[in-house]
Amino acid sequence: MAQTLVDYCTRVKEDDKVWIRSTTLGTPLVEAVYKACIIRGAHPEVILRTDNMENLSYQHAQDHQLEYTSPFTTYFVEHADVMMTILADFNLKRLTTVDPQKVVKRSKAEHIINATASKRAYEGALQWILTVYPTHAMAQEASMSFLEYQDFVYSACFADRSNPTVEWQKLSLTGRKIAYYLNKKTMLHIVGEDTDLRLKILGRRWINADGHRNFPSGEVFTSPIEDSAEGTIRFTFPGIHRGKEVAGIVLTFEKGKVVKASADKGDDLLQEMLNTDEGAKRIGEVALGTNYGITRFTKNILFDEKIGGTIHVALGRSILGTRGRNNSAIHWDLVKDMRTEGRIYADGELFYENGTFLI
Repeated sequence: MAQTLVDYCTRVKEDDKVWIRSTTLGTPLVEAVYKACIIRGAHPEVILRTDNMENLSYQHAQDHQLEYTSPFTTYFVEHADVMMTILADFNLKRLTTVDPQKVVKRSKAEHIINATASKRAYEGALQWILTVYPTHAMAQEASMSFLEYQDFVYSACFADRSNPTVEWQKLSLTGRKIAYYLNKKTMLHIVGEDTDLRLKILGRRWINADGHRNFPSGEVFTSPIEDSAEGTIRFTFPGIHRGKEVAGIVLTFEKGKVVKASADKGDDLLQEMLNTDEGAKRIGEVALGTNYGITRFTKNILFDEKIGGTIHVALGRSILGTRGRNNSAIHWDLVKDMRTEGRIYADGELFYENGTFLI
């Protein structure tokens, strides 16, 4: 896993300044990555978070602390050549009782940091990767034993193959073909259960995600025209935000903006997210999952948005490189299963049916 992260995903070079972030549970993978960076002559820096730090902050922080943008984190983002974030959660339900308004304030405070990272990555100055080190909490959330979840993670990353790079190159070729097809289209029409949504994509760039940002990867995505979304979409799976679930989400759009929103569970958080700012009510991303090695929902968006046979829509911030223009403090991915009754048309041509590409 560490070799793939360093060799294929981020291509660490001599003298690269590498910032590695995780929790203390992720230490085995952190140390393996650290070793690989040292061998390459790079300069790794490590920050590890303990179990209770985030909750202590939300429990005791005053407003001015929740709204604080760390100059130290900002410095790292502005000066690192490579940034690796290794998720290794102790407790995925740790924020269940936290006031949603506090979460929104923290998201706004981190907006400038996320925007800086995105801008530097777009300019080629920063190579970042987000990945996972399996923990018992993640396994429990995915309804698997720890051993099963380990196998699931390493299989999804092709780390269990004799040559992971070759496998990622194959997936990359598939995604490139889909992106080439969609880059010539002007309109998407998504049809499915309780779903009929149209999006204009003229002039926007479709990007093939093949393991150089998120890991595992496997999606083709763009940012639709900001005022073009028309219709309704129901998301099959719950939206997860900082460990909180919002299930049964239905969104209706007019002229690109959410005009009606409801959820069977967590509706208060849904409304809070939509009210973060004006951009939170618009679509910043539409994407198609291409990793058919990921077959089940695990309540981890890093995996779930890549499931072959699904699509996802993100509320909020557009992704640099797609030519999207929506600005927001949030980028919240919501996943819909298209393997039953799912169809997508591009300029009236059916190119995707029941989770399978027809091109």
